[in-house]
Amino acid sequence: MNAQTSPFSIAGPVGALQCALDLPDVDLFPTPRGLALVAHPHPLFGGTMDNKVAHTLARGFLALGYVAVRMNFRGVGESAGVYDEGRGETDDMAALLVHMRQQYPTLPLALGGFSFGTFVQSQLQQRLIAAGAPAERLVLVGTAAGKWPMPTVAANSIVVHGELDETIPLSAVFDWARPQDIPVIVIPGADHFFHRKLQHIKTLMVEMWHR
Repeated sequence: MNAQTSPFSIAGPVGALQCALDLPDVDLFPTPRGLALVAHPHPLFGGTMDNKVAHTLARGFLALGYVAVRMNFRGVGESAGVYDEGRGETDDMAALLVHMRQQYPTLPLALGGFSFGTFVQSQLQQRLIAAGAPAERLVLVGTAAGKWPMPTVAANSIVVHGELDETIPLSAVFDWARPQDIPVIVIPGADHFFHRKLQHIKTLMVEMWHR
């Protein structure tokens, strides 16, 4: 992401997992406000932690004063293992959370994901709810409704979708959100990867976070 990005690895459920850490500006945030984990899109279709939407999510969290952590799921980049249809990837993200909690045990937790990453993060949130320690908020971009069995999410979740998404139709996201009465923020003219529209994601995150 920038010169301050710190690469690291952790021991995951099936081997080493490649990760990246970014810290908020210490001049603006002498003490981080929270911890955010960011999940990338589908591993079998080129998704990595360096995906530009994943980067944008991390930048949004940094602007909010959050420590932002990304990870390559199993089988991606230098991460061990093979694709596991979201089950193992959720295990991977849970392992990252355990690792980061050793460094930041008390910071509020946020989860961000793009496309396939929204499924992983919503599944992780279900585990955290069951354990009595849910994340304070989810940011879901290109939500994988209709592609994956997306669970319900909290009313304060920030859901952003492209009007012209050719991978996950906007109508599918509406069908998922409607029974939950969750607003969906639609970026006019945006495709699945938000070409030339990335700036809106970060702006919306910062504007909506404290509402």
